[in-house]
Amino acid sequence: MNARTLKENILSGALDVRFAKLYGSDEAVLSFQRARYSALIGEFATRYGDEREVALFSVPGRSELSGNHTDHNHGCVIAGSIDLDIIAVAAKNEDSTVRIKSEGFPEDVVDINVFNTPDEARFGKSDALIAGVADGMRARGYAVGGYDACTTSNVLKGSGLSSSAAFENMVGLIISHFYNSGEVDFVTLAQISQYSENKFFGKPCGLMDQVACAAGGIVSIDFADTSAPIVEKVDFDMTGAGYSLCIVNTGGNHADLTPDYAAVPAEMKAVAAELGATVLRETNKEELMKNIAALRGKVGDRAILRALHFFAENDRVAEQKSALKSGDLAKYFSGVLASGRSSYCYLQNVYTTANVAEQGISLALNLCESYLSKLDKPTAWRVHGGGFAGTVQAYVPMEDAEGFVKLLESVFGEGSCYLLKIRLSGAVRVF
Repeated sequence: MNARTLKENILSGALDVRFAKLYGSDEAVLSFQRARYSALIGEFATRYGDEREVALFSVPGRSELSGNHTDHNHGCVIAGSIDLDIIAVAAKNEDSTVRIKSEGFPEDVVDINVFNTPDEARFGKSDALIAGVADGMRARGYAVGGYDACTTSNVLKGSGLSSSAAFENMVGLIISHFYNSGEVDFVTLAQISQYSENKFFGKPCGLMDQVACAAGGIVSIDFADTSAPIVEKVDFDMTGAGYSLCIVNTGGNHADLTPDYAAVPAEMKAVAAELGATVLRETNKEELMKNIAALRGKVGDRAILRALHFFAENDRVAEQKSALKSGDLAKYFSGVLASGRSSYCYLQNVYTTANVAEQGISLALNLCESYLSKLDKPTAWRVHGGGFAGTVQAYVPMEDAEGFVKLLESVFGEGSCYLLKIRLSGAVRVF
């Protein structure tokens, strides 16, 4: 269907059933999505032509539910896709150039046959992510080719909800459908996205963000073998249990935080190397404790603390998965709180030592505790995602959400609190 006709169909409600599966059936929500998608198609038509045959795609953001900084050392996590997403309208073209115009950003134009090796001068740039995904697809034997696309996202950059992973997955999802009949499974798509971010973007991330965005729903992921991670769906309805998953964006500055993020896996792997392993998953706490005195002089105390966090956090993931499966929210929330304390004290990713005056996450955690600890129902809160700047996560009883949002937004600004739901669909072609 061409762009003009598709826009008319959306405005008439012809895609409402599909939108309802992704976003819910509330009329206000459907009206918002109709307007959102049709506006994006209008942007595509203006830029690339309204007679082009187009397709629609959606990739959700994610919220890490358990397992803070464990994936990069082959640990375990629990994560959930959320009802914020990046959407795209795209059309194949006849050359090897990928053109992506993301709302609010300059157009990326990448000849994937030319930009096909990592270039340190392009580290941190979105065009490098596009080139890296195409190279990762090609390396795995998939066909690649050019396309033109417009995107818009409400997975805000720097929100801790994995906007970069969603973008990477989107680049690969479009290639999968346009050139490989949609045959790239979500784990492979995630692995290709991670390859792009590691090799072409210059960020040594783990695999959790990409898998969680691609999979949909709540999933537990075991990264013991990163070439074949074990992904298990966890059937639990947080909304049905009466809770909103609230992400509070503290508005921290993410500039120059790559060294902070990179130091976490590097220090954990330094401990592992001293214990004769490549990553911490290949050793254990007992070996660390036997060698802790000698390790202090070799890797430093912070690296040891971060390793101790890893071992405890990895065990917590299993306990929290079991708690969700059995419907034991009190036990699950106990794990959330323990994870938050460990991240603050031992992982030490709540603020950057390069800017100790800015501690928005610490302040948000204090406000969460002051409000939520007084409620009659069980609640929990913790640092969310990579940390150092950005977001905290809180589980708020729905009847108390209004007061909670009012308090946090009085400090961090209007729109800083996201009351989210878990989305069952991962990376998908919408039409």
